[in-house]
Amino acid sequence: MNRYNPGMRRRDFLACLGTPLAAAVEAPPAVSMIAAEGQARKYWPRWRGPSGQGLVEGSGYVDSWSNTDNVIWKVEVPGRGNSSPVLWEDRIFLTTAYESGVWPLNQQRRSVICLRRADGKVLWESSALEAPPERSNRKNGLASGTPATDGERVYAFLGNHGLLAVDFSGRQAWHRSFGELSAYHGSSCSPLLYRDRVIVYQDQRQPASSFVAAFEARTGKTVWWTGRQEQVGWGSPVAIRAGNREEIIVSSHRRIYAYHPDTGKELWRCEGNLVEVTPTPVAGHGLLYCCSGRAGPTLAIRPGGEGDVTSSRIAWQCPKGSPFIPSPLLYGDYLYMVNDMASIATCLEARTGRVAWQGRLGEAHRESFSSSPVAVDGKVFLTNDQGETFVLKAGPEFHLLHVNRLNSRTLASPALVDGRWYVRTENHLLSIG
Repeated sequence: MNRYNPGMRRRDFLACLGTPLAAAVEAPPAVSMIAAEGQARKYWPRWRGPSGQGLVEGSGYVDSWSNTDNVIWKVEVPGRGNSSPVLWEDRIFLTTAYESGVWPLNQQRRSVICLRRADGKVLWESSALEAPPERSNRKNGLASGTPATDGERVYAFLGNHGLLAVDFSGRQAWHRSFGELSAYHGSSCSPLLYRDRVIVYQDQRQPASSFVAAFEARTGKTVWWTGRQEQVGWGSPVAIRAGNREEIIVSSHRRIYAYHPDTGKELWRCEGNLVEVTPTPVAGHGLLYCCSGRAGPTLAIRPGGEGDVTSSRIAWQCPKGSPFIPSPLLYGDYLYMVNDMASIATCLEARTGRVAWQGRLGEAHRESFSSSPVAVDGKVFLTNDQGETFVLKAGPEFHLLHVNRLNSRTLASPALVDGRWYVRTENHLLSIG
């Protein structure tokens, strides 16, 4: 049964009903995100954690805090950045940037910072090579891509400064430059660690320059490089398993693509996205869920196809309510997302796309959410740009438990390890527990 929030117009609610487009003619293969394995599963080694989609194992995490309550430590972070923290053992890694002057004549420096997990003390900072200044956006900045780590090295995509790998002492292991990029709001790709390689993509205004590529994690040597025609987007690649096949997924300008992880060859593509796409997909229940930018459609695709699958493998679509910046959250049988253009959260039945509920989160502001949601202990946490975290009970009813307020601008997504939250605000990093 669909639940309707009385505060929402009826036509908006009806427009969000899941619309089946293609009935499955065979039993769908099992579909899942390729999660971190081994020791990496204990930590938060990449964008959206070991699951790659904001899911937290274990319990014992507090669900309420303020800028003083349940704060174990709070430290100032050098420079500026919107990237999320990643953790391995006793280390926390962030990217940051320093800027002086006015574009295009300004000076820019970008770095990887290592902090001690016990107290937030900065242990070292490793800067990338100098590069031409890059235009950015107030919501993007110059250090928005979250780094990734395999326990030996830290990998960071830093726009015009290229792809940087440093060891756990801060020494540069290798560096790859891609020249001057022409992304009009800057770059923000979070590197994907897949097996023994690092995968990134960058779409640009000159489509002949757009690419998705894989590099050896140990050396930085190119494994494969595939050109793209898309011109705009700020998303990150993900790796999924569809039956016996693994695929690298890029949800971007107008289309979603799947690439062969060993060769970079295009496996399939699906149309339906809008122009500006930032959210990264999630996977489960035999489906891949992709959100288009600026409150456009959300698509549920059956992966594993060949060629153009637009007319054959879209299981359902929701035409409205999709986020512009935050990624969706698949938790249990439900898909949660927040329309950051209107501050409205939506919960869909993951298998059918039917609306379970919609509800407003605080005051409506345009582009009001940047942080992606996380789920732990049967609760869903959504944080807006003002540092307000809305704590919802997971499930088919809209149940707002309470709101936590940090009173600080917060664009990064949190990391959760061993019963503690690690939250980056505009100027600080906090440990909450």
